[in-house]
Amino acid sequence: MDWGTLVATASGAVIAIAGTVLADHLRGRRDDDRGHLLRQRDAYIAFIVAAGVCHTRLRQIAQDNTGSGDPDAASRAVLADAGIYDVRERLFIDATATVAGAGQAMFERLRTLRQVVATGAGLSSAPFHDAYHPYLDAVWRYRAAVRAELETTALSPMVFGWDSWDGNDRCPICRSAASGA
Repeated sequence: MDWGTLVATASGAVIAIAGTVLADHLRGRRDDDRGHLLRQRDAYIAFIVAAGVCHTRLRQIAQDNTGSGDPDAASRAVLADAGIYDVRERLFIDATATVAGAGQAMFERLRTLRQVVATGAGLSSAPFHDAYHPYLDAVWRYRAAVRAELETTALSPMVFGWDSWDGNDRCPICRSAASGA
């Protein structure tokens, strides 16, 4: 029996098995990374969608506020019904610290808007706009943080022809209040 042939065959087998195990490990790691990225993206989108549902309903309550009904109870129900609390928890679990921080800032501004609507403030009232525009700013900052996280081209207000994210420059109510009309 030729020992050289046996050693060469065994060495080749060990190298082939090691290569297969390494390739399988790297493939599994890549699949895990891809799965984590998909979970992150899903959490990011679910959060902004739930916040958007809340925002729309809060605007409807502020617009329809005719003194009938309880705006506090209605505005509280909006946040619960939209599932914002659940998706915020998903965001905290899957998001990076930067995106989670931007999401929490947006959530706090949304809650401030809810509190203003709960007092019965109308859509065109100064208290509503004092809470509304910082919320818009936080929404766009969240979007920018997500885009940066996902390594997508950055956005700025100028891309849309705006001066700022908060919308004050495009708001007829705030512009007329600033001009003293």
